This record gives sequence, structure tokens and C-alpha cells, in this order.
Amino acid sequence: MRTNFLILLSIIIGIGFDKQWWTIPPEWVPWQPLQVADPLTPVTQWKLSRLESDRDGCLAALKTAPDGSLRYTPLADYTPVAGCPLTNVVRVQRGEASFNRSFVAACPLALSWTLYERHRLQPLAQELFGQPISQVQHYGSFACRNIYNRKNARRSEHASASALDVAAFRLENGQRIEVLKDWGNEGKAGIFLKRAQKGACGLFGTVLGPDYNAAHANHFHLGMRGMNVCR
Repeated sequence: MRTNFLILLSIIIGIGFDKQWWTIPPEWVPWQPLQVADPLTPVTQWKLSRLESDRDGCLAALKTAPDGSLRYTPLADYTPVAGCPLTNVVRVQRGEASFNRSFVAACPLALSWTLYERHRLQPLAQELFGQPISQVQHYGSFACRNIYNRKNARRSEHASASALDVAAFRLENGQRIEVLKDWGNEGKAGIFLKRAQKGACGLFGTVLGPDYNAAHANHFHLGMRGMNVCR
């Protein structure tokens, strides 16, 4: 009897979707293209991972960024340093906030940053300080090296411009929040940094901060390698 009920229920559900009696929101459908303005879901990171080798799909997703939330230039594949070819990359000039300088980023990294800033970083600043972030200071994205510059180690995410090191944030009123100075503080700046790091998890594959090791005492490492590494 139970089996017959489940079969009948499955048929009804199938007919319902076919007749469009109800629909699944596109942000929950794995095969629907990623849209920057869509709410974040557990499917978002999976959609991001699919774009690593899909230049056209990634650029199409970047084009969905609302006006004023991203300024970038698509770049042809090139090799700036022998041994570190760059593919599927863009130059990011600014997001909703400006940067201390533009940077080259793998397209999925640029897309992850845009999602992060729009859905988590800027709303967090508004919640805690009542104002947006106006500038983000970073230490760069591309560096042709192995992890920790060790001779026999694997290539760093930075060798493919797939990671961004973020050091500080400036609010609209000029207040500066620095990872090195404010991490671990009990005030709003310290709370902001803790929550900003946590908010990056799930949008970037690897998120490392001061609690990981001394090498990250002054910045957040936001990288695309891995899945939900958050330390």
C-alpha cells in the first residue's frame, strides 16, 4: 500500500512540474545559470565550481552583476611569468567598493568576490556600522610561486590568480578596519572581521585567516581551491 502511495505521489509531483503548477526557484536548480542577484543557496558553490573551465559561462554570470556592483575587463589567456600561464581571467577594477589597485583574477574568483560583497560583506557592514564599505585593501591575487615559497611544494592558488589576499576595509566615514590590528578585538571591528571571514566560507573554496597560522596574521586568504576549507 505504501509503495503504491509513493508511486502515485511521484506521478502527481511529475505532472505538477510539467504543467508548471509549481516551480523550483532558479537559485536552487543546479543546471540553471548562476545569477549574481539570486539569493545564495547550498547550490551556489557547486555552480561556481562548474565555471572554472567554462570561460563563456563565467563571463555570462559576471554580466548579470547589477549596475555599479562590478567593473572588470575580460583578458585573453596569457603567460605573464614562465611556468604560470593564466587562463579564464579578468582584470577587476572595482566592486561596489573600490580597491587600492586593480588585480587580475581567475573569472570564478571575480564572480565569488562579487557574490560575497553583495550578499554578505556589504550587508554585514550596514548591520554593524550603518554604512557601506567604500574601499578594500588587498595584497594581490597573482604570484608565480609555490605555497609558502617552498621549493618542493605544490603551486599556490596565487600562481593561477585564483586567490585574493585581503588586508583591510575602509568604511564610508573613513574608519579603517585592519586584519592585523583588529582581529580578536572585542569591539565592532573585531566582530566584523570574524563574521566577514565566516561569511566568505561557502563562496570561496579555501578561506584562511589569522587563526590558521602566522603567515595569515595580516590578511584573509580567499581562494577557489577546495570545498569549504574555513580556518
